[in-house]
Amino acid sequence: MTSVTADTNIYISGLQFKGPNPRRFLDLAAEGAFRLDVSDHIIHEMLLVLREKFAWSMELLREAEEEIRAYTHHVTPTHTVSVITADPSDNRILECAEAASSDFIVSGDTRHVLPLGSHTGIPIVTVADFLRWLDRTVTT
Repeated sequence: MTSVTADTNIYISGLQFKGPNPRRFLDLAAEGAFRLDVSDHIIHEMLLVLREKFAWSMELLREAEEEIRAYTHHVTPTHTVSVITADPSDNRILECAEAASSDFIVSGDTRHVLPLGSHTGIPIVTVADFLRWLDRTVTT
């Protein structure tokens, strides 16, 4: 089964804005179309942004966390990377992907994450590119 680590911005876009691609990505993960890898850091950053930038209530935050934890594969990274110096918290995405041996990293971060192209052989792609790849894979 294909495994993916998603950047926090994918969760935010799918949960807060109901962006069609990020929402579809999360729905497909929930349906088991691929394994979605996550770490505590990713979940905590997602919740922090939803609370501080979008004023989500504690109840909504709890529901979002339960939803995400219900269909994700949890990993605990054991080593730290320092590839992205402009925004060091982005390195936690790379660490999660390494720890999970993810096949893809999906991100919307055009400033720090996507420009890397790959990390330790793991392709870094947009959610739209991943969904196109998944659609082609499922239909062949």
